[in-house]
Amino acid sequence: MATAAERPDEVLPGDRGAGLPGGDTVITGSRVAGADGASVRDIRRRVARHLVGRDRELDLLLASVSAGRDVLLEGPPGTSKSTLLRSITTEWGIPLLFVEGNADLTPTRLVGHHSPARVLREDYTADNFVAGPLVDAMRSGGFLYVEEFNRAPEDTLNTLLTAMAERRITVPRVGTVEALPSFRVVASMNPYDNIGTTRLSTSVYDRLCRLAIDYQDAEAERGIVGRRTGIESPRLIADAVALTRATRERDDVRQGSSVRGAIDLALVAAQLATMRAVPLPDEPSVAPPRGLPEEYTAVVLDALMLALSGRIFLDEALESTPEHVLREIWEDHFLLLPSAADPG
Repeated sequence: MATAAERPDEVLPGDRGAGLPGGDTVITGSRVAGADGASVRDIRRRVARHLVGRDRELDLLLASVSAGRDVLLEGPPGTSKSTLLRSITTEWGIPLLFVEGNADLTPTRLVGHHSPARVLREDYTADNFVAGPLVDAMRSGGFLYVEEFNRAPEDTLNTLLTAMAERRITVPRVGTVEALPSFRVVASMNPYDNIGTTRLSTSVYDRLCRLAIDYQDAEAERGIVGRRTGIESPRLIADAVALTRATRERDDVRQGSSVRGAIDLALVAAQLATMRAVPLPDEPSVAPPRGLPEEYTAVVLDALMLALSGRIFLDEALESTPEHVLREIWEDHFLLLPSAADPG
């Protein structure tokens, strides 16, 4: 599908002042509106095929970027932030340029630099400028996706502020780079991670729409694990999701595992079961029944330790280990809960 920049006759964007007083595109990206709203609805329908649930989040994110806005996606790891954005840009035919926010993401790495070898031969010229991801995104009309946004240095964020506020930046010895209409900045951050992060300024928040994304419900996560793993055992999928979700509900766990942990748990357990010739139970219920074979629950315990022990972060004031916490979760799930259930 052609980008918005390639179809100016179909998109009614801010560069023609569609729905914007005075048509001021200095303060906004291009807005998809009017007749082209039908294409947005078609994109939404196609993107939804890539996702399990997330209808509300998809609507809000697609509405934001279609309205010409830059967006901050705020949520813990493994909550489909990248999947949502990648699906939208793929179906919209818009380039997605990914950068990771960290101390090494300097303004020069973000904007670009002049080739040292060519500068020695030719001096500084626009031709020997090597564009960084920000300039590439602006020139191509792509989406610049900055992951771990709150880990980027303040001067780098200030460079992004200029691009977001004015849709242009000035590069020394190159000139002014104007963003194509479909250029967007999309950032993501984990609100629960405070190590190595910086507090975002009000100036940053003032230029971004904020979409808070949390974990999905258990049914959606079972759908995700089934789709990502191809495992046909509903018992194993239900156990993997339930055990993983339990890590988010304990007071002694500061941050539990995302659905990625459930995916790995299911895959490792299925492989272990094959290696040990342990059949996966046919029991289809979501809640663990009584009397599951010990050889099966032992497989799940080993897979649980391997898949989740590095993904959970305990309260620092407690003297415990991830392995101890995970074993308690396993015992609660396979021993205590079935015993507490009503007979039959």
